[in-house]
Amino acid sequence: MSNSDTSLAVSENTFMSDFKQLTKLGLSLSVVFSAVAGYLLAVDTINYKTVTLLAIGGYLMVGASNAFNQIIEKDIDKLMKRTQNRPLPTGRYNVTTAMIIAISFTILGLGILYSINEKSALFGAISIFLYTCAYTPLKGVTPLAVFVGAFPGAIPFMLGWVAATDHFGIEAGILFMIQFFWQFPHFWAIGWLGHDEYLKAGYNLLPMGKRDKKAVVQILIYTVMLIFASILPVFKMTGSFYIFPLTAVLIFICGSVIFYYGIQLYKDLSKKTAKKLMLASVFYITVVQIIYIIDKFLH
Repeated sequence: MSNSDTSLAVSENTFMSDFKQLTKLGLSLSVVFSAVAGYLLAVDTINYKTVTLLAIGGYLMVGASNAFNQIIEKDIDKLMKRTQNRPLPTGRYNVTTAMIIAISFTILGLGILYSINEKSALFGAISIFLYTCAYTPLKGVTPLAVFVGAFPGAIPFMLGWVAATDHFGIEAGILFMIQFFWQFPHFWAIGWLGHDEYLKAGYNLLPMGKRDKKAVVQILIYTVMLIFASILPVFKMTGSFYIFPLTAVLIFICGSVIFYYGIQLYKDLSKKTAKKLMLASVFYITVVQIIYIIDKFLH
């Protein structure tokens, strides 16, 4: 292989690596997982074309939001170690390239979701708008940005149900509520870990503005609401979405893991415990969605 061929291969690898970073591939795939889980909960027979369109549309929707976010925050990202190696702060991508990707993803993503049904496209558009035009600018203004950001963050699970049924009812509402309440222990744990770095960038994402016991109390309150929302379907008051009592017990145990680390964080206020809390929250949302799907196909 010639030097020019080697340079081209390295350049292509760098471009793709930066592309994944701009669209946050890992986060996008977790959102796709949630959307597909919501779809599976709503159907008796899987339409693989719809699932494929939902997965692609969901990825493009989240990728667009992340790209717009990084365009807006390119100067702020230079101030934090966690973000200063992103494509825009380093100059490996320019704003025009990132904007082309963001706009293309928006148009393609919403078009694909619209081909499933109009409501899916509507919720996709709301998600991109709130994340880009509300959550991102508010991060530098108030800790309430996390509350605002929880709305677009809670859409994917519910989006799957809407894609399957073309209907937003109590079932989709419960899925939205579960992922909405989950955002708080998850993102406040991240905010706890990166608090000093966020302050350098002018962000203060913790509920009380600092790492203290009052902030942990908020985490615990939202964890309790998360657990309650997650087991609510066992009472058969949530339309066609219901779960077995044993399923509710398993979900309660999973939620107790988050609550346990919340109590530990209240005691020691350490980054080490905050990291465990964050990982417990990721474990929770993944495992609970899988438990729901297994429960659904046992009915």
